[in-house]
Amino acid sequence: MFGDLSIKVKGADCGVDALFLAIITSIGGFLFGYDIGQISGTIVFDDFVHRFLSNGSPTIKSLLVSFFSIGCLFGALAGAYTSDWLGRRKSIALGVFIFIVGDAMQVTATRSWVHLTMGRFVAGLGIGNLSVGVPMFQSECAPREIRGAVVASYQLLITIGILFGNVVCYFMRRHEQDSETWRLVIGIGALYSIPLGEKARQSLSRLRGKSKDPSNVLVENDMHEMREVLALERQTGTASWIECFSLKSRVPKTRYRTFLGMGIHFLQQWTGINYFFYYGTTIFSTAHIKDPFLVQLILGAVNVATTFLAVYLVDKFGRRWPLILGALWQAVWLMIFASIGTATNHLTSVSSTYGVVMVLSSCMFIASFAATWGPIAWVVMGETFALRTRAKQASLATAANWLGNFLIGFLTPHADRGLSYAFGYILASANLAAAAVVWMYLYESSLLSLESVDIMYSMHDIVPWESARWVPPGYVTRRVRDEQRFRRLSIQEMVEMANKDASVKSDENAGQSSQV
Repeated sequence: MFGDLSIKVKGADCGVDALFLAIITSIGGFLFGYDIGQISGTIVFDDFVHRFLSNGSPTIKSLLVSFFSIGCLFGALAGAYTSDWLGRRKSIALGVFIFIVGDAMQVTATRSWVHLTMGRFVAGLGIGNLSVGVPMFQSECAPREIRGAVVASYQLLITIGILFGNVVCYFMRRHEQDSETWRLVIGIGALYSIPLGEKARQSLSRLRGKSKDPSNVLVENDMHEMREVLALERQTGTASWIECFSLKSRVPKTRYRTFLGMGIHFLQQWTGINYFFYYGTTIFSTAHIKDPFLVQLILGAVNVATTFLAVYLVDKFGRRWPLILGALWQAVWLMIFASIGTATNHLTSVSSTYGVVMVLSSCMFIASFAATWGPIAWVVMGETFALRTRAKQASLATAANWLGNFLIGFLTPHADRGLSYAFGYILASANLAAAAVVWMYLYESSLLSLESVDIMYSMHDIVPWESARWVPPGYVTRRVRDEQRFRRLSIQEMVEMANKDASVKSDENAGQSSQV
């Protein structure tokens, strides 16, 4: 579309087409975000409550909100098959179609909460499928210099979707007694459901901004890596589900990487982000705050604004440190929020200052999540898994994300009745656990090609907290290739050379120890 138009990123040309690709495919994130943003306001609209929540049962509210996540969970598991059988692009288009069907089911509901819930389940199937296909598609297509930023754009569109849902609910609340209001709010999501090749070299040249120069050295280097990857793919074949959990897999650290991806994505939800976005209007209405709809709008705006920061952080500081520091920062503000809420919960008259501090705490928490755990968890998912097992492991990680999402959505109304604001202490503990998991188990994949990440995980002498120092064979630094050496090496030779280097280092260390 943009031809040879390109920008310089870390000294390399990246085509504007690559950025346009990121925005279009990230529409899947917008759809998910819009559902989060609108459901918080929709469930308190008068006509909606009268039709579906009139008996006041927290279980019905829990199921109505969280069944969307159950659909996403099954959609994510199915995404492993559709991504491999149909290809990434057709799988994305299928997810959009299923989402539209689910939206139509919700809009046509009259007084049956089961009908509405099933509509949310079907819409979730579509979003779950998209949540697997989109980050994978982006990771595999984007030049490595901007891969982190491109995949982070998925989370950016989620935050924009949340804000848009908040804005729509804010302006529609004056008509909350009309049935058309909540139907319109839900139906708007379908309007943005836009179904998202040409030869490989030409595609790569466009992504590099070199459509008229497909023999450019950058394109040639990318093609060299892709040929080696395809050769390895033909040699290794496609993995089974069991292999993702096997200690005897042909891929190094397969089970390790499966549980790491699932753990990070489950913990992403248990940081507590959707505690605020699913039920924020309800939570703040009981916190002596006059206009909870306005507060949701503020939180949504903070979410969008700070996600732009993530696009910078993810490639500037890598993956590990933003995740670790982000989780610690979030834990602090959740504790402040929970402490103030618990201390003032049973008071009949409370200073407005307490409400302001609670809103500020929420904003600081959301700012951190939007800049770190929101986008980087998706970046990590796109980079951590080996080619042979990538589709199934990405599917399992995304399913774990939706399982965590479901539990938050289902348990929050019950926790609100039993624990009230003290639930924030549990979420703060989950953030501390998340920081520990990243420190102990996640390898730094910044600036590495997907194939080099695979080589790094095959090394036996690298520990996660020192992995940022590792440079792949054929490179001077992670940014700079040794061109002559690189061209002579195949991916398989890189693996063998890396293991040989590791063996030599191990022997040297052993010799030094014996001399001592």
